[in-house]
Amino acid sequence: MSETYDVLIRNGHVIDPKHGIDGISDVAVKDGLIAAVGNQLPGTATKQIDASGLHVTPGLLDIHLHAYQRFGGWLHPDQVNLPYGVTTCVDTGSSGWQHFPDFVETIIEPATMRVLAFINIVGAGMAGACEQDTSEMVAEPCADMIKQYPQHVVGSKSAHYGGPGWEPAQGGIDAARLADSITMVDFAPQPTRSYEELLTDRMAPGDIHTHLYASHIPLLDDNLVINDYVQAARDRGIIFDCGHGAGSFWFRIAVPAMNQGFQPDTISTDLHKSSRMRANATMDITMSKFLAMGMGLQEVVYRSTQKPAEVIRRPELGHIGVGAGADIAILNVREGDFGFVDSGLARIKGTQKIECRLTMCAGNIVWDDEGISTLGWEEAGDYKRVP
Repeated sequence: MSETYDVLIRNGHVIDPKHGIDGISDVAVKDGLIAAVGNQLPGTATKQIDASGLHVTPGLLDIHLHAYQRFGGWLHPDQVNLPYGVTTCVDTGSSGWQHFPDFVETIIEPATMRVLAFINIVGAGMAGACEQDTSEMVAEPCADMIKQYPQHVVGSKSAHYGGPGWEPAQGGIDAARLADSITMVDFAPQPTRSYEELLTDRMAPGDIHTHLYASHIPLLDDNLVINDYVQAARDRGIIFDCGHGAGSFWFRIAVPAMNQGFQPDTISTDLHKSSRMRANATMDITMSKFLAMGMGLQEVVYRSTQKPAEVIRRPELGHIGVGAGADIAILNVREGDFGFVDSGLARIKGTQKIECRLTMCAGNIVWDDEGISTLGWEEAGDYKRVP
């Protein structure tokens, strides 16, 4: 008996790193789940999409951006993610432990997409001067809030401290250990607190250092070679995240590092009001920058789907295996002559540019750039809204 699906995506080039799929295939969706993946699937569907010439991937997963109004540079997650194929995002410390219930009520629960979070070790979050107030950096209430909201929270976050001590980074680490979770560290070395000590003595396997290619991070030595202690940290399980941002991604650091095989574990945007502008740190463009630096498309997809899902301990995300939630991105990889800029506004040339054509969350089409899922107006009859 022939199956009947809700949506059947035909003839797309499917890339699903978790299941080793990299080729032309169909993807069927029913009741919000992936129902089947395979060549020339038999069956019919309420809606069929011809993805010929396009790439079909798991919904993208951005583990570093800002989506809560305690931070003045915040952006609403749906509007700045769904048009770029991102179906899950992780806010990184915009909210501290004092205001997290409000974040849940005003942003996380009403959002169409899945919004997760790292909770700031600073109780008041990213609200300005409080980020320098060490009395706000208390591990126990941060850990308690992580444990209170396991469905929304993946760990703790520390960032932006200009003082000499370890209060924020160590506070975030302590909160993560108390909550049996992970921490993400945005770190600025000082004479009293070195990057080497952070990676070697303080962070644990699974913890994340973000802003990998920032100009203030001693990733490279004076000869532009990866520092030995950085490689040693990766070897023992420390995670290195891109975290592009408005001031944290330089080609002059990223290209030499990539040439030595030091790629980011996870590709992420640090998307906020400033990084959305000249640096254009959307997920699609950030991924395109890695293509321009020589990373293959399959690796780019892996580090934007499966790998970040594993890093944040959500292995049910980041793939399109049968039974998984139907979070899907349909991407056009355009060939041509393109240019991309970094946080310092330097340019790199590229020959491929990723553009999202359609985004699906839990089986619902929430973005369709060129209407590939709908009827032409001539076929739609006396329509008010095409079903």
